[in-house]
Amino acid sequence: MAKVLAFFLLAALTVSGGAAQAAGALPAGDYAVTGGETSVPYGWVDFCQRQPQECSQPVLPARDVALSAATWKTLNHINRQVNAAIEPVSNYDHWGTMLDHWDYPTDGKGDCKIYALYKRKLLIESGFPRQALLMTIVRDLEGQGHAILTIKTDRGDFILDNLTNSIRPWTATGYRFLKRQSQEDPNVWVSIEGAAPMLASHGATARIN
Repeated sequence: MAKVLAFFLLAALTVSGGAAQAAGALPAGDYAVTGGETSVPYGWVDFCQRQPQECSQPVLPARDVALSAATWKTLNHINRQVNAAIEPVSNYDHWGTMLDHWDYPTDGKGDCKIYALYKRKLLIESGFPRQALLMTIVRDLEGQGHAILTIKTDRGDFILDNLTNSIRPWTATGYRFLKRQSQEDPNVWVSIEGAAPMLASHGATARIN
């Protein structure tokens, strides 16, 4: 029953978000409030050991994306492109381990972390500032651990998600936000405070930490 409810809630949010995007107007949202430093996900640490060039980055001043029709179009294009290109498969079925494995889709398959990392990579290559592209950990509509990509813009925080092609304000996802990368340093993670999503999530333990 919980899965059926979650499906219909996500469908409703996707339809409403898609309608707003189809109208052609730039969206507006608000900003998540972050707290202090928190634990770094094991998967990011492991990813950095295998891809040191991706993580050996200088500390930079925080920077948001100036949202325009062109940047919004690029965000939507890459979100849809990656969602269509990767075959969804669970971490265990893919890698044969319960440990979180973060990577790029070298074989065209992956779970939420692979989608989010690849979107981040393509957006950086398209000229978006690294400081505005933040890997983020949430609990989804079923209370399960889920990884998404937060885009920091001058019109609020928006979410790129492998579960929908619609780019939504962070408060319109129904997710419980836990933590994300610092804007200044991708190897520092900060808690997310005062999250007030539009929909309550179910109380299961997150599997991504």
